[in-house]
Amino acid sequence: MDIVEIRLKDLKPDKFVDEQVNAIQTAVGKGLAVNALSGGVDSSAVTMIAHRALGPRLKTYFIENGIMREGEPQRIVKLFRKLGVPVELVDSKAQFFAALKGKTDPEEKREAITQTFYKEVFGKLVRDSGAKFLLQGTNYTDVEETLAGIKRQHNILEQLGIDTQAVFGYKVLEPIIQLRKTGVRKVAKALGLPEEICNRPPFPGPALSARVIGEVTPERVEVVRKATKIVEDMLKDSGAFQYLAILHEDKVTGIRNGRREFGNQIEIRCWESTDAVTAKPTNLSFATLTKLGKAITSKVPGVVSVTYNVAHKPPSTIEAV
Repeated sequence: MDIVEIRLKDLKPDKFVDEQVNAIQTAVGKGLAVNALSGGVDSSAVTMIAHRALGPRLKTYFIENGIMREGEPQRIVKLFRKLGVPVELVDSKAQFFAALKGKTDPEEKREAITQTFYKEVFGKLVRDSGAKFLLQGTNYTDVEETLAGIKRQHNILEQLGIDTQAVFGYKVLEPIIQLRKTGVRKVAKALGLPEEICNRPPFPGPALSARVIGEVTPERVEVVRKATKIVEDMLKDSGAFQYLAILHEDKVTGIRNGRREFGNQIEIRCWESTDAVTAKPTNLSFATLTKLGKAITSKVPGVVSVTYNVAHKPPSTIEAV
């Protein structure tokens, strides 16, 4: 891999920001760039760096793909507008669900999201704006896991030999690609981003589709979305690196109101890690796990079973698919 990692001990956040601002200005020149904001710390840090570099020549979009956290699109757009960054919300739910229809294989789902995101949605936005560049928050671990064959991250393109200019009509710029998540958090703080962004648990590029085992439909996403809200609210003070809910594919037997019910199974994962390369499950108390189980089975319609993952990474991975 040609990309040289900047390790946490060697990172000087303010210097790094200045270098990336200069690099973006040099690449874009007097032209325009389009920016992909998702609300995670990676894309948020890139948004602020690019805003410093380009000001009004940066067109920032939040893509409402139908697979984000509860209330996420509106909340992130509002937050960044308060920070002085204009963000346009683009409703693309129908396109993403159409692309995911009938697909159950994890790599096919990731590829469907990749093509929809880069070719259909951002391809049109870039063409309409006249921009020649797309900025995004690819980090070092994204590249490392993809090239190692662990899982294809949807934002890995040029590193796989994909000529984005020829395929999509624009050049992709990745200012934080030399950093892992802990380094990105330090840069985000240096940029003045609020704590709620700097310390957000990692969220996958394919969003909640990466937490639905099997076909991704609006109904199944809504189940995992509600479970995610409960898990994130209850574990936000755990100090864990990442915590999430996963919807399993097969229905399981449960009992509700004295009658048998074939319902959904939610798996909870909570991780201790510093770099996402290795991780171990957080030693949550049984009382906490019981509270999570009761909340999810009572507040998320159709869920009758809640489990907790106790495998390490490796052989497990932080996300399920």
